[in-house]
Amino acid sequence: MVPSMAVTILERSQHVLAKVEVSGGGRCNCTNSFAHVTDLSQVYPRGHRLLKRLFKVFDYRAGYQWFESHGVRLVTQDDDCVFPALQDSHAIINCFLSEAKRHQVEIRMGAKVNALDDVTDYDFVAVCTGGSPQASGLQWLADAGHEIVKPVPSLFTLSIADRQLTELMGTVVEPVQVMIPGTKFRAEGPLLITHWGVSGPAVLRVSSYGARHLSEADYQVPLSINWTGGKEPEVMEQLQSIVAQQPQKQLQTVAPCGLPTRLWSYLLTKTLGERSKNRWQNLNQKELNRLVNTLTNDVYMTAGRAAFRDEFVTCGGISLADVNPATLESRHVPNLYFAGEVLDIDGITGGFNFQAAWTTAYVVATAIKMKAENGN
Repeated sequence: MVPSMAVTILERSQHVLAKVEVSGGGRCNCTNSFAHVTDLSQVYPRGHRLLKRLFKVFDYRAGYQWFESHGVRLVTQDDDCVFPALQDSHAIINCFLSEAKRHQVEIRMGAKVNALDDVTDYDFVAVCTGGSPQASGLQWLADAGHEIVKPVPSLFTLSIADRQLTELMGTVVEPVQVMIPGTKFRAEGPLLITHWGVSGPAVLRVSSYGARHLSEADYQVPLSINWTGGKEPEVMEQLQSIVAQQPQKQLQTVAPCGLPTRLWSYLLTKTLGERSKNRWQNLNQKELNRLVNTLTNDVYMTAGRAAFRDEFVTCGGISLADVNPATLESRHVPNLYFAGEVLDIDGITGGFNFQAAWTTAYVVATAIKMKAENGN
């Protein structure tokens, strides 16, 4: 902060940091340890090249340290997600509000900006509006010469019109591999069966990777699920082992690959029909092959998308070609900066989107500070 600089936040709603509040089920997955990330493209389908550069200025380690140095103790889960130790998003919110108060930042609620003419009284402007569901929400920035990459939803669950599957709602399967056949879009992780279809990290990730493809297909695509997370030969070996060691057992009483019993019963009936009531020793090779195929490549047609609670992420926004990659200043309007999801940057679930927000915000704040101090 520049001591002599007055900072004003123009908040359109009557509630600041609403997205932070609902993140992570109200716990706020504020960043990630990146312990198993070898390339940023693995977790940022869009914007990874720019973030690689910006992370040299302020990365996840700097973010972790910033929160802890400002009184928010963090904990890292086994899945690398980072949360406040209090497991409450208000720990993050209160930290930000406390800092704003300490620096005498004015927060104006219900302040809607419709055009750049609305902010001409300010020497520097940072646009941190988050993603816009429609391109029309960014029209005021397009009118100033910026290219808008069409926004489309990312990080959403998928509907599947299979009543017998959705009757298994509440069932969690891990690890699962999910992919969209005919594409490179695939993801691994826990999968949750819901009353409308499928959710969980694996589905959210594949929705992020394939956001544009899914939008163009009107969210009706084949979805392949490998319920075991393993390869066909491995699954076949496990089934053959059950046949050899427990031949007299009923098929439905011995679930392979650690599958939940209800799911195994559903998959059996779906694959073998009345033959699912047989014993393991009565399976023939053709039936074993069919079971392996169902377990490793179970295909469903999606019937639309569903919002994931109140969290909503978009891919698209201000084209990265329209900003200075070192400062995130507009190439069209001097002293206008962009940070967060309003840029064409988005990540998969796991704290990556918030880290992109912290990183870009830090870079913008630093750039404004340097420019103000230099009197430019």
